[in-house]
Amino acid sequence: MYADGTDGSRRERGAITGRGRRAAAVIALILGLAGLAVSAVGVAIQLLPRHFSAGEQSQIKAWEVMRRWQIIPAGQIFPASVPYQLPASVLHDVDPLHLEALRISIAPQESDCAKAVTSAAAGAALRKNGCEAVLRATYVDATRSYVMTVGVAVLPNAAAATIADSGLAPPRLTAARAASGRGGLASGVQVVSFGGTAGVYDYHRQISTSYTAGPYLIMYAAGYADSRPRVPVKDDPYSDAEMTNMAQGVARSVAHTLAAAPAPPRCPGTPGC
Repeated sequence: MYADGTDGSRRERGAITGRGRRAAAVIALILGLAGLAVSAVGVAIQLLPRHFSAGEQSQIKAWEVMRRWQIIPAGQIFPASVPYQLPASVLHDVDPLHLEALRISIAPQESDCAKAVTSAAAGAALRKNGCEAVLRATYVDATRSYVMTVGVAVLPNAAAATIADSGLAPPRLTAARAASGRGGLASGVQVVSFGGTAGVYDYHRQISTSYTAGPYLIMYAAGYADSRPRVPVKDDPYSDAEMTNMAQGVARSVAHTLAAAPAPPRCPGTPGC
């Protein structure tokens, strides 16, 4: 009946076609599952926390420190009071004396950095290295015997701050005179005069120094606030010690607030992080 093989050929071709369709369907299913798996992996990667490289972490930390002077309120940069202490050796005692410096005012932000330092050379050094602003505040001790101005020059980065700080170093002649005991202080922050219960604090710098903290150049100057003769503070060991420790305590507080190392940056793990 099927001697010519016609019907058998049709069956064979049908079987081959059916197997081909099933194979194609299986391949399509496999490819679809593979695509789904790839998509799932991509989504999972997007949802997982990002791991910053060491370079990225360094950049993020530097950016966070750099913007603090703009986002932290002035009253936190310059707190109302700052503790400091006199070493026991100064007091000829066994225990140090714990004291507080009291803030009496915060100066308006100075965008012309040269106006906030004591010499044209120092101003030029700040301008040349990209100083953005100088922040200043004035403090006195509890007895209002000593007064100081602390200043912060904002530089673009730590390297610029270091170079600018070198511009505040005393000239060679001034340094030689200071070494020989004839006076002379390095350039530094321009003191800010404010009224107070003890009168106007228009004082002469008795001590003055500066140092860097990240992109910030921390400067301070201190002197007598009362009517005592303007003798060099080095001639009065106790006054020298208290004035210096007060100024250093305030400066360290300001430097820590602005330049303390931030925590390692972490990504919260949300999409697009």
